[in-house]
Amino acid sequence: MKAKKKTVNINDIKKYFPDEWILLGNPEINEKNQAILSGILLYHSPDKKEVCYLGKPLISGYEKTALFFNRVTPHKKRSVIASLFYPVSQSNDLSI
Repeated sequence: MKAKKKTVNINDIKKYFPDEWILLGNPEINEKNQAILSGILLYHSPDKKEVCYLGKPLISGYEKTALFFNRVTPHKKRSVIASLFYPVSQSNDLSI
């Protein structure tokens, strides 16, 4: 039996994975401002290439994926998120 992956909200991601690249499966997006609200955490690392390379086999079976960097500014501890959305295609190509 395959375990169901848990959805993680964006506040927990910001808190536990500062200054890391995050790969989410089936992200929930706020339609008004296109902000990521939650998703299934597939992979995270400070190294973007690692996330893309090792995360590639993990994205199959997901309708949508999101790759973003969770930057925490040093003096104010605010998170800044830059996102890249990848519709999952036949090739599942996340190459940089």
